[in-house]
Amino acid sequence: MNKVRTFVAVELADEVRDRAVQLIERLRSAGAEARWTMPQNMHLTLKFLGDVREDAVADVCRVVSKVAAEAGPFEIELGGAGAFPDVRRPRTLWIGVRRGHAELARLQTAVERALAKRGFPKDRRDYQPHLTIGRIRERAAPMAELGQLILEHANFAAGSCAIREAIVFASHLSATGPRYEPLARAPLGAGGVEPR
Repeated sequence: MNKVRTFVAVELADEVRDRAVQLIERLRSAGAEARWTMPQNMHLTLKFLGDVREDAVADVCRVVSKVAAEAGPFEIELGGAGAFPDVRRPRTLWIGVRRGHAELARLQTAVERALAKRGFPKDRRDYQPHLTIGRIRERAAPMAELGQLILEHANFAAGSCAIREAIVFASHLSATGPRYEPLARAPLGAGGVEPR
């Protein structure tokens, strides 16, 4: 049986993605060896499912659709540069969620609980919504300069956008980077799955 690398996420407005690209360009000047997120791949993950049996994907889409139908649309605002685990040892570079954090967390919890009933394990860590903009490849990179740039952009404003749907994605990995394919779009508060 074939498997599909699957995750559930919400997409961002083009304006937010454009601002994120501006921040990437500023951070890139530090010269750190990083894999930067392509604008078309920018999203906020609600739940990473990993490899899902092909015959179970439709059920995942139905579950997410039902959860989304019971949630309402909301607004989010993104801003502030940061890094995991911290700016002194940056491995994952991100933009935070300033407004709409509670609504995102409620949606994520509902998706996770519903999918747990289908056998998908719950995440061990608390949900921390963020937009990943890059991952550091090499420890020998100039981390002090990158850390300083991240601190200088702690108040960076990426803008706001409306969240009106949750999306089930397939992730296709390749040497040139991942490509994300929407499998189903589940409108918030609307009920029913919209086909790709």
